[in-house]
Amino acid sequence: MSLKKLRRKIDEFDRSIVGLLNKRAGLAIEIAVNKKNLGKSVYCPDRESQVLKRISGLNKGPLKPAALEAVYREIISSSLSLEKKLKIAYLGPEATFSHQAALKRFGSQMSFLSCDTISDVFTEVEKEHADYGVVPIENSIEGAVNHTLDMFMDSDLKICAQVILNISHNLLADYPLKKIRRIYSNPMVFPQCRRWLQKNMPGVQLIEVPSTTKASLIASREKNSAAIASSLAAKIYDLKIAAAGIEDSPHNITRFFVIGRTEVPATGRDKTSLMFSILDKVGALYDMLSAFRKYGVNLSKIESRPSKKKAWDYYFFLDLQGHRDEPKVRKALSELEEKCKFLKILGSYPVGE
Repeated sequence: MSLKKLRRKIDEFDRSIVGLLNKRAGLAIEIAVNKKNLGKSVYCPDRESQVLKRISGLNKGPLKPAALEAVYREIISSSLSLEKKLKIAYLGPEATFSHQAALKRFGSQMSFLSCDTISDVFTEVEKEHADYGVVPIENSIEGAVNHTLDMFMDSDLKICAQVILNISHNLLADYPLKKIRRIYSNPMVFPQCRRWLQKNMPGVQLIEVPSTTKASLIASREKNSAAIASSLAAKIYDLKIAAAGIEDSPHNITRFFVIGRTEVPATGRDKTSLMFSILDKVGALYDMLSAFRKYGVNLSKIESRPSKKKAWDYYFFLDLQGHRDEPKVRKALSELEEKCKFLKILGSYPVGE
């Protein structure tokens, strides 16, 4: 088939796709009216998870699953914005990895609110200045983000979804490597690039700042300086990528939580996060966890944090596979509650990724 005919075919497909997308959007508006009448939340992570799973199953190529999911994220984002333009708080400023995680989860059609600290993200959602918040919870290399764990101790917000983001670090600068005297970045970033920095930038001063975006701003203004940040930050601050992919591990992943004020129904492929404290006695933690083994509930993460209320008193954070409403999970949690001093369910949410 000639180039002209192929392009005409694409034009025909585009006409059909635009028409179908607008018909889909019309149905989304009708759904919004039904949700409002039923008192349901506009954003439904459970439904979103089901849609993306179904679309993935329908895909026969040549589009890759990640590419198709990115397209549908924007379709869902556009449909949601017709119902209500949600405001999403994130750990800022713009172009941080938290911002990228928020964009990945909610698409570009939402309203985004940059916050200076993780505490501020929680506060904006608690005070209903934002509908949802996006906060980092753990990195595959550096481990848990303790500030986020600590915030859950006193907050009533629920975990509604999770976002998994592949992290790639780049050295951003307007100078060649041999002229760089200072490198700025977030404290968690330098250890993730330790080997590369030791080999390629020995003797260069490493300066910690609150965020990779702040680092990029400084590097854009300061002579002989550089930042370790994302490619998005390079575009925003008009910096060159002096070296790409400088992280030590190719499997550098950060997990984020979407926090909100409502519970999420089960999807059949969920996680539950919770926190609890134990009695100070020999074998106490083993006794707490025995209920999960008894009912066949798989645990995927456990983390401890000092309570900050009493010396040597700890809270434990736990991730388990399953939804809190599943019978075996409900039985295990009920038995755990009888044995521990304190139990708080932080939320059940789709695994999604």
